Amino acid sequence: MKTDIEIALEADMKPIEEIAGQLNLDRDDWEPYGHYKAKLSDQLLNKLSDRPSGKIILTTSINPTPAGEGKSTVTVGLGQALNQLDQKAVIALREPSLGPTMGIKGGACGGGYSQVVPMDEINLHFTGDIHAITTANNALSAFIDNHIHQGNELNIDPRRIEWKRALDINDRALREVVVGLGGPVKGIPREDQFTITVASEIMAVLCLASGLQDLKSRLSRMVVAYTFDRKPVTVEQLGYEGALTLLLKDAMKPNLVQTLENTPAVIHGGPFANIAHGCNSLMATQIASKLGDYVVTESGFGADLGAEKFLDIKTRAGGFEPDAVVVVATIRALKMHGGVNKKELEAENLAALEKGMENLKKHIETIEQFNLPYVVAVNQFPKDTEAETEFLLDWCKQEGAPVSLVKVFAEGGSGGIHLAKQVMEACESKQGSLQYTYDLDDSIEVKIEKIVTKVYGGEAVEFSSKAQKQLKQFEELGYGQLPICMAKTQYSLSDDPTALGRPQGFTITVQELRASVGAGFLVALTGDVMTMPGLPKKPAALNMDVTEEGVIKGLF
Repeated sequence: MKTDIEIALEADMKPIEEIAGQLNLDRDDWEPYGHYKAKLSDQLLNKLSDRPSGKIILTTSINPTPAGEGKSTVTVGLGQALNQLDQKAVIALREPSLGPTMGIKGGACGGGYSQVVPMDEINLHFTGDIHAITTANNALSAFIDNHIHQGNELNIDPRRIEWKRALDINDRALREVVVGLGGPVKGIPREDQFTITVASEIMAVLCLASGLQDLKSRLSRMVVAYTFDRKPVTVEQLGYEGALTLLLKDAMKPNLVQTLENTPAVIHGGPFANIAHGCNSLMATQIASKLGDYVVTESGFGADLGAEKFLDIKTRAGGFEPDAVVVVATIRALKMHGGVNKKELEAENLAALEKGMENLKKHIETIEQFNLPYVVAVNQFPKDTEAETEFLLDWCKQEGAPVSLVKVFAEGGSGGIHLAKQVMEACESKQGSLQYTYDLDDSIEVKIEKIVTKVYGGEAVEFSSKAQKQLKQFEELGYGQLPICMAKTQYSLSDDPTALGRPQGFTITVQELRASVGAGFLVALTGDVMTMPGLPKKPAALNMDVTEEGVIKGLF
């Protein structure tokens, strides 16, 4: 089979005006970014406000493994399948980050014959949204350092500057840095850090804002530092919310593209799910729901991270509920959760598969706790044996779990027709309201404990001495009613990335809390998770190139 990039480059893409026409958009509802990309108007949501919303389908998965799950591929394939069934479906995805694209993944636009295109442009610079966020983030760092250099009117303690610089690439050398060296004219020397852009608060702010004015309001509330007497300093006090909004004006507009089968796709925002909230922008999801009868969207990593944050943070911010959830799994990944080495996955191993099913079971239980109907989507691989497939189907039947085998990688939308029909049935079966993991009135400590025990299946939470002080400080500052964004390894239900399957009796350690007041949540950093990833020994970038004719190579 051809590589993803070969398939993408051979795609029969429609001019973007035709995709906009499929959605009945007027010419002033969008602006072209080349032949196959467009920015949607930031006023479009207001224009469509009286239109009924379509069904929202959330795609999540088991805990990811190096064997691959294909969540984005299933998301795209499901959207294409719904359109093949003559349903008006729109896909809503996150924008890929250059960090993992150049590092461990090589691309994030789906795969095979279920991709969004132009894949090469989306994976690289796209429409410049992430670059704009990086610029705004670092402009704020410059404004803070300049404020201190020019007399420090707000009495900012340089030792307590919370705002970090950002870069959208994996660079471990920038995790801890010193700025301001070189004498008085170079600034005030202090320790600083870099966060990957997709984990920055500005990314979260942009993704949770309902419009340009809400964006400005959220930016103004961001806490960037504390004074010498421990009082928070906000962007509003510095006076730069207008300038930051100006830098983000175009980035606030969602992006319209298409799939290989010309299904409309809205791609906007890209927060990581292991260290940020892991969902595409609220505006993109809401606009898609007004333009289609079905919206297929996704959240990052497994249901313990992305789906929990989608349901406990994003839906609260947007005032909506999904109608159904798709839980993606592969036999290969389940065998890894059952203890099989990646090099031995092609050999049939029913015992390991049975053991690995416990990971899938926990994620199903999590979705059931939210009171949402679901379908298990088994992303099939050629080396899956008949016995393994039958075992998985029998297991799902015994558990009462709706299940569908999908072949959207090799067959596109036609490989997801059965899944699409089941998902449509699931949407119609939804009863009752979404049940959140915690109440906003719960204390910060209780919220975290509920996530750990109910979603992760853990036994207890330990807070470092630093985190204990921050618990008290944030409650006193009035941040106690904010939702929680857990920063945790994606590979395990616990905070130990090596504990695969369904670990039991574990304790989650919260090392630090951070207040993302503009985004509207508190971040709890657990275990050894870092906000600036590093590159692997052999980054995906080693395989990337461009020919003399300008043809991209190596993006999968």
